[in-house]
Amino acid sequence: MTYPEPVYRGADGEVSARYRPAGQAPDFTYSNGNSVHYLATGASTNGLFGLYRWEMGPEPSGPAPHFHRSISESFFILTGSVRIYDGKRWIDTAPGDWVHVPEGGLHGFRNESGAPASMLLHFSPGAPREAYFEELPAMADASEEERAEFFLRHDNFWR
Repeated sequence: MTYPEPVYRGADGEVSARYRPAGQAPDFTYSNGNSVHYLATGASTNGLFGLYRWEMGPEPSGPAPHFHRSISESFFILTGSVRIYDGKRWIDTAPGDWVHVPEGGLHGFRNESGAPASMLLHFSPGAPREAYFEELPAMADASEEERAEFFLRHDNFWR
């Protein structure tokens, strides 16, 4: 394997780094108190990846098993314990654990520990997951047709 073709062709480099302090407020908070921080969106990485910090309260929450056709998803546990479905079984993770799910791989995650937990979610390539996160609560009152269209548009296929 070799390095890809250069994207930046300048001679001196440029000032383009982004900084996000740890204490910055989340970009989106759900009614159950769970929240998401948009660390790097597909738009900000030219479609290369998306990176999000997902924070869960102590109440059980998280998606059931599903898969994506066009994006891979990785989980890096920061705090607490998150149960992650690897396609065969639910794994109880701990801080520092990492799980990678290639395109088409069955997966899900849940916080069932009774304590807060947080993790990094990495999607590649950088799909517009922010719209998924923000529009998902409205699906509770949507028709079956609207839900089907929403999940298809956001590359979520439930198992």
